[in-house]
Amino acid sequence: MHHHHNHPHDHGHHHQHGHGHHHHDRSREGNKKGLTIALLITSGIMLLEFFGGLITNSLALLSDSGHMLSDASSLLLSLIAIWFATRPASPNKTYGFYRFEILAALFNGVTLFVIAGFITWEAIQRFYDPPTVASGSMMIIASIGLLANLLSAWTLMRKGDVKNNVNLRSAYLHVIGDALGSVGAILAGIIMLLFGWYAADPIISVLVALLILKSAWGIIKHTVHILMEGTPITIDQTEVKEALGSIDGVVDVHDLHIWTITSGLDSLSCHILIEDHMDSQKILQAAIHIIEEKFKIRHTTIQIETSAIHHEEMTV
Repeated sequence: MHHHHNHPHDHGHHHQHGHGHHHHDRSREGNKKGLTIALLITSGIMLLEFFGGLITNSLALLSDSGHMLSDASSLLLSLIAIWFATRPASPNKTYGFYRFEILAALFNGVTLFVIAGFITWEAIQRFYDPPTVASGSMMIIASIGLLANLLSAWTLMRKGDVKNNVNLRSAYLHVIGDALGSVGAILAGIIMLLFGWYAADPIISVLVALLILKSAWGIIKHTVHILMEGTPITIDQTEVKEALGSIDGVVDVHDLHIWTITSGLDSLSCHILIEDHMDSQKILQAAIHIIEEKFKIRHTTIQIETSAIHHEEMTV
């Protein structure tokens, strides 16, 4: 009897689960393509700006190439993460490697902090004794950089899921930040060309560093929230509770947990106490349906209980 009771739940669960994955794989393919193109563009520009910075003696260009390096590494990490995530789940990693994406994004955020620190340090050194910069060539290089960044950003937006995937969004923010860095370098070039005021170079570099910090902080905050099993930003737990409570025959909803495995893949588990005479399977089906329809969570584990069930108070 017991086994029979559990079986339909199991069946529904797998069916639900399968749905989510097809959508997932499709957007992953696009993400992969967009990231690869952006990675190639970014790496090329990074090398151009790095050597250009050395030749023209411009810290703004060097800091922008530092920004590009962080970008290239972030794009590479995002790609590795997508590749890892597609590896099958194993008995000791039942969620597979999806979380690697989040770890990659976290590592990204931390490296950005380091790079910003280096740029600021170098700018302070230079500020007191700014070297002469070959501003003309510097501006040409920065302009090529800017165009390339915009191209990368456009590719990511067209091919990938920038809105919902934290991994891809972090990569996209990097590229946008880069474009701003290139704009900064062009501005510094114009100021130096017109007024010969070479301190513009370190000042703009610090502004670029601040941009890097801002995007880094956002990424770190978001990834730590996911690693702490935080409720997905788009979902309000009390709303979920109310929605489940509104199902006919439900007495109480408890031990409700909602968390993110990786971007675009959320999970939910809860216990639902129902009136003794109600059909548990019908209520279960209604609950699965509501959560999928209203909150877009396809991975649900729901325990249906009658008044005969007693368990210890949950600590969490």
